[in-house]
Amino acid sequence: MKKVLVIAYYWPPSGGAGVQRWLKFVKYLRQFGWEPVVYTAENAEYPILDKSLSTDIPAGITVLKQPIWEPYSAYKRLIGQKKEERVVSGFLQEKGRKTFAQSLSLWIRGNIFIPDARRFWISPSVRYLKSWLKTNPVDVLVSTGPPHSMHLIARALHKSTGIPWLADFRDPWTNIDFAADLKMSGFAARRNASLEKAVLDEADLVTVVSAFMREEFEAKTQTPVHVITNGYDPDDFKTQAQPNRQHFELVHTGSLNDRRNQPHLWQAIVALRASDSAFAKDFRLHLVGKNDVSIRNSIEALGLMECTIWTDYLPHKEINRVQQEAGALLLSINNYGSAEQGFFSPKATLTGKLFEYLAASRPILMIGPTDSQAATVVREGGAGMVCGFEDVEAMKEALLELYGRWKNNEPAEISTAAKQFSRVTLTENMAKLLNKIAQQ
Repeated sequence: MKKVLVIAYYWPPSGGAGVQRWLKFVKYLRQFGWEPVVYTAENAEYPILDKSLSTDIPAGITVLKQPIWEPYSAYKRLIGQKKEERVVSGFLQEKGRKTFAQSLSLWIRGNIFIPDARRFWISPSVRYLKSWLKTNPVDVLVSTGPPHSMHLIARALHKSTGIPWLADFRDPWTNIDFAADLKMSGFAARRNASLEKAVLDEADLVTVVSAFMREEFEAKTQTPVHVITNGYDPDDFKTQAQPNRQHFELVHTGSLNDRRNQPHLWQAIVALRASDSAFAKDFRLHLVGKNDVSIRNSIEALGLMECTIWTDYLPHKEINRVQQEAGALLLSINNYGSAEQGFFSPKATLTGKLFEYLAASRPILMIGPTDSQAATVVREGGAGMVCGFEDVEAMKEALLELYGRWKNNEPAEISTAAKQFSRVTLTENMAKLLNKIAQQ
């Protein structure tokens, strides 16, 4: 059986979206002739912990761990956060206004820690892995980012050993959605672009999660770029839960940052509750995960607190149950504004949450561009309804349609799109790419 060394920062006990992709690939790679070895951090500062995900790690898998130093202890002192508190990811502000210290820390992140705060782990990791590889040969290297420092570890190993290398991007690098928040200097922006270019050009193959990312990278490199989307694990949906019959719950799972705040949707809900007493009695908005303070402020200002359920982070398997119990699932696309182009366009977003929503077999209410990648998946799969960011009337119509289905207890329609996004199918596709570069 061929061996692949996977260099990944996010690994159980990390929770959240970043860990899912390669945890699931590792889970199924043996079925397709590949034995994975994982290299990860021993003491990482993960924003979210989810120990339940360790059950997905296959028995007997070699997981190499080395200590990592991250500057988060200094960051916590700077912003007045307690040592035991976790740093929230995604530039999400849970309470209050952003302080000067927080703004300063973002500037430091963008201009000093290039490409990211894990840069100090690059050299120690390269030394350790070069030594380990001398007696433990592998056929392919894989790096997955962000954090993009993982690609720089793999790049150095590829240069020194000649082992074929696949660079996997879960998000863009220089064109990532929060790039503007980092207030990068011209030097920092050029340095990131140079490192990104080196990784793209020197890797044997690049994988990305969406067609828009492929277009972006193909304009920057001659290296082949392939799309392997995120997906859902059939094992997570073996136990089927029934929709909540007590209330019609519109459920969102995962974090909601300020760009995912949907004030027009909240207004549509207010209007329906005022005009339809049955809807007002039955409706609940259920938000599962971390929420930016702007979300709570918007909902409170419109008088929706009484019908809103706030649930903090849940283990992944519990989230799948909550998704299946929903009357409908809310897919909130980042709204960057129509003036922004490239990957910053909301049309480019293809969130991993969408694929688990498909597997949950509950109707989806997507708020975002009607001509986006996500909208195409929802519509072509018969999975739900799509409304533009400001189309309040369309939102009201969609909510009433979904409420009617729930009230009539209509059986769930299993999306025709779901099967192609199974983690098993996606792992088979990834294994084929590994075979391709291993034979070069």
